[in-house]
Amino acid sequence: MQTATATPTVRKAPRPRADALRNRERIVIAAREMFTEYGPDVPLDEIARRAGVGNATVYRNFPDRDALVREVVCSVMDRTSEAAELALAETGDAYEALERFVHASADERVSALCPMVSSTFDKNHPDLESARRRCEQLIGRLMDRAKAAGQLRPDVGVGDVMIAVAQLSRPPFGTDCLVGDRFVHRHLQLFLDGLRAPARTALPGTAVTMEDLRQA
Repeated sequence: MQTATATPTVRKAPRPRADALRNRERIVIAAREMFTEYGPDVPLDEIARRAGVGNATVYRNFPDRDALVREVVCSVMDRTSEAAELALAETGDAYEALERFVHASADERVSALCPMVSSTFDKNHPDLESARRRCEQLIGRLMDRAKAAGQLRPDVGVGDVMIAVAQLSRPPFGTDCLVGDRFVHRHLQLFLDGLRAPARTALPGTAVTMEDLRQA
């Protein structure tokens, strides 16, 4: 008589505890704030202190600075994508939806990414590539909708918008972030008014893509 063979039990990987997920989120938020205020070289123990966790908790979640920087960059891109999705869900004026998205993007401090994405970490990491593609596609759809409505000049690309957001949301030289904040949305609105169709003048060069910015 043959003995029935027991079916091996498949063990599922344990899900992270809720408190562990909260700690990781607090670290990313603290890092995003401190990178914005002090740059990407801020000490990790200072980030841990602001997040209210121990140094060991930071290193348990992010084995090195590059991993934390990458997570912050992806986080900002994801939040920017979510703002674009909200704008796309609106059924009213297409250009006004684009305007609200641009102002929301500035609030994410996109300008703080510039020194981080020019650092030595792997810019072609799959997580970054995925976040970039999603962000670019959503912004492109938002702009295409405004162009189709005849409200956005046709000679601008996603890169034109995002480089303006990054540059105009960066504090003026010699001022800190909080002082510069009061100028950001005023200057962005001046820029947005210049994007409206019909255009008064022809732009030099061609529409800038996100790929153009990556290769610059």
